[in-house]
Amino acid sequence: MTGNAVTLVGNITRDPELRFTNTGQATASFGLAVNRRWQNRQTQEWEEATSFFDVVCWREMAENAAESLTRGSRVIVTGRLEQRSWETPEGDKRSKVEVIADEVGPSIRWATAQVTKNERRGPGDGATGGGGRGGQSSGGGAPAASPSYGYSEEPF
Repeated sequence: MTGNAVTLVGNITRDPELRFTNTGQATASFGLAVNRRWQNRQTQEWEEATSFFDVVCWREMAENAAESLTRGSRVIVTGRLEQRSWETPEGDKRSKVEVIADEVGPSIRWATAQVTKNERRGPGDGATGGGGRGGQSSGGGAPAASPSYGYSEEPF
């Protein structure tokens, strides 16, 4: 694993926006507010700061996020930081750092959640598949079952 790993726990600030690339790959993005609270040792008062992050999900995780997550939900996100740059139509250069999610899940510290497992999809059966990470897994689930693992069904 590289040194570019991040885990965030926070509240979704806007509903996930699902889009598709021109090759049909699903992507969803949402905002995440992460609060930090500490006690000022001099005044003994509680202080708070909020950091805001943009989170990007790909493929099946993008579709699941758009269907499952809503503004205000508390989630745990693990992934990596990635900076992207672009130029505005006016010629101004812009850049931003985003969290590219490997996993997103509900936080059950102050809430309950019901998880429904989706049916596994593979090549040729309508899955969007491929691209985006140089052939790496999307990180969206358990490894596919294989006779070499000795499983006759998914190892879940």
